[in-house]
Amino acid sequence: MAEVTELLGKWRQGETAASEELFALVYRELRQTAAALMRREGVGHTLQPTALVSEAYLRLVAQRQSFQNRRHFCGVAGQLMRRVLIDHAREQGALKRGAGQTLVQLEDVGRAWGAEVDLLDLEGALVRLEKELPQHARVVEYRFFGGLTLEETALLMEMSVPTASRYWAFAKAWLYRELRPGGEKETSGSTR
Repeated sequence: MAEVTELLGKWRQGETAASEELFALVYRELRQTAAALMRREGVGHTLQPTALVSEAYLRLVAQRQSFQNRRHFCGVAGQLMRRVLIDHAREQGALKRGAGQTLVQLEDVGRAWGAEVDLLDLEGALVRLEKELPQHARVVEYRFFGGLTLEETALLMEMSVPTASRYWAFAKAWLYRELRPGGEKETSGSTR
């Protein structure tokens, strides 16, 4: 952990070699997060965990953002993996002209009705949640896309674990309402 924190500091100061060393140190963790995300994707997904990590890392380096610590770094990497998956799903949808869906298994939400959730529908719901309750959406992002534990999420968001737990429970219920089969999804231009 101390080595990662030191490399984050060097990277913040502009040492480009530090980003390469950092990537080598956190690659395994990011690869595990990517693999977990890919397991939630539908069968036959064309994006591989290694490619997901690489693309997210390239976007991370391009941002030149400063990070507080390893958890913060991995949380932001998870957000970028979300964006890579969404971009990929949109690209695949455009190629197929709407002939297919990119399905994910959203922990507890999809299982509540025994179905998978379309990734683009999830993205739309998260964008709506972020407009209404940004911290709740951030908890989902860190937990689902970043692979962080509830404790890590609470620490990163500077809130208590019980508060993070309440936000997580509420966000899952909110997403369930938005994404349930036969449920009314908000269309663009309408408001709740």
